Amino acid sequence: MSKLLLTVPEAAKALSISRSKLYELLASGAIRSIRIDGSRRIPLNALNAYIETLMKEAA
Repeated sequence: MSKLLLTVPEAAKALSISRSKLYELLASGAIRSIRIDGSRRIPLNALNAYIETLMKEAA
């Protein structure tokens, strides 16, 4: 079974960006995230939605 939620370092690595850039995207609302007992997690579908947005903007 694949992961449904990623940590910040895992999500940054999946997008090939730095952790600080990912935190900027999270703060701006470009990528959605959730908190579980104080730990931030990024759903896979939030990363896919962000990529889809970038693809539409590039077209």
